[in-house]
Amino acid sequence: MTEIRTPRDEAEARAVQDELRGRVVLDEAGPPAGTGLVTGVDVAYDDARDVVAAAAVVLDAATLAVVDEATAVGRVTFPYVPGLLAFREIPTVLAALDALTSDPGLVVCDGYGLAHPRRFGLAAHLGVLTGLPVFGVAKNPFTFSYEQPGTRRGDFSSLLADDGEEVGRALRTQPDVKPVFVSVGHRVDLATACAHTLRLTPAYRLPESTRRADALCRRALREATA
Repeated sequence: MTEIRTPRDEAEARAVQDELRGRVVLDEAGPPAGTGLVTGVDVAYDDARDVVAAAAVVLDAATLAVVDEATAVGRVTFPYVPGLLAFREIPTVLAALDALTSDPGLVVCDGYGLAHPRRFGLAAHLGVLTGLPVFGVAKNPFTFSYEQPGTRRGDFSSLLADDGEEVGRALRTQPDVKPVFVSVGHRVDLATACAHTLRLTPAYRLPESTRRADALCRRALREATA
């Protein structure tokens, strides 16, 4: 695992992003959907106390049964700055991953990978630091444009930067329901990431990995701040 670097300010954080971005691997397909293990990670904050709780939930990719789970609680050590949120979350997310007793397999973040103004969102950052295949599934498209995909489950459209680069996809995971926004982070391609997302969303808009990690980190935060 690459050493975690805690920047002192925004300029240093952007410099760290610029350095680590060069280590992102984009030419691997990643594990096929429905195989191996898939781990969802998510965080919850208590801003009044500067506390962050992270959860990692490992699912069997074929059955979506929970194989392992872990949480970690830490202090927020970096201010809220759009585009630099990974620096608030990474240390505690890594602690939760380290607490697992099983291999995480493929990691799914509640956030962005390439679909980030500096092409280095949480999914890319986490992938580079851990060496694991990682992609992001976000609820909103951040600053990028897209055409509405078709209304059927599995329909998608490109998430585009101003220069026309495809940085992700708006993916319809349930019929006639708002799409999610999938972007690769590290060691997985976009088609595979979308295939995994569909396998992880048999009944709801958001992946089961995210839903379970969200519930677990919220519970951990309540217990830590009670």
